[in-house]
Amino acid sequence: MPGTDHHARTTRRAEDSARLVLRGIALNLALAAVKAAGGVLGHTYALIADAAESLLDILTSLLVWAGFRVAARPPDENHPYGHGKAEPLAALAVAVFVFAMAGFVGLEAVHEIRTPHHAPEWWTLLVLAGVVVVKIWFSRRMGSAGEEVGSTALGVEAMHHYSDALTSGAAFVGIAVALWGGPGWETADDWAALFACVVIAFNGFNMTGKALGDIMDTAVSEKFANEVRDIASAVPGVRALHKVRVRKSGLSHLVDIQVRVDGELTVREGHAIAHAVKDALIDSAPHSISDVTVHVEPMK
Repeated sequence: MPGTDHHARTTRRAEDSARLVLRGIALNLALAAVKAAGGVLGHTYALIADAAESLLDILTSLLVWAGFRVAARPPDENHPYGHGKAEPLAALAVAVFVFAMAGFVGLEAVHEIRTPHHAPEWWTLLVLAGVVVVKIWFSRRMGSAGEEVGSTALGVEAMHHYSDALTSGAAFVGIAVALWGGPGWETADDWAALFACVVIAFNGFNMTGKALGDIMDTAVSEKFANEVRDIASAVPGVRALHKVRVRKSGLSHLVDIQVRVDGELTVREGHAIAHAVKDALIDSAPHSISDVTVHVEPMK
């Protein structure tokens, strides 16, 4: 059955996405240990703040992983349209944590700026350079996966990893300035951490917008809607389309469409056309449509 096949595809996408998130958790755990050790031994709060961010990333990634696990569940009596909303809800939770983290790191950075401390060690630059390269690579990989499966949560996670790369890059610049400037410039890396808070908060704002868009059923792109119209219009017996509404639900889409048919057709014939439209849309794998409501209107 088309609906069963679609659910199997959606489940596979959710499970593949969940596995990618778990890889991100393992990566953040390893990077947190490296950055924490580098921050303590290298006398730089920017690296310690980066390590704290990586630990928080693990928590938010677990939320996203849980969101995918719930989103993969089939429709039931209490959730007839499925559990897809769990995915953008997890993304929204990540955005909230990002804002909280920006505030925490900012307060600690201000404290370090006001507290005299040792200048960073030169080798911390090597640690940060490695972190930036790894984070950018993983961000792009996760972003590509998010676009492929149409996942807001994966897109938010990709932005989160990219934000990590930016904050590590800011720390790199701050430490480089502190080392180059010598005595009196010890707090340069702390100022870099403070600047990173602005970047983190900005990314949190973008993440929130994307997640809320899915939760509030923001319209899909015009290109996507036109492709849905083309598929429905190609079904034999469809004379015209009156209204097409498409909304995203997790990793799939829901369609509400009104088709116009010959007014002389019998009810049975009109129903057959409506069923054909539904099957054609659900069978279109690239569009990830899980359910279609077809309204039939007669034409003279």
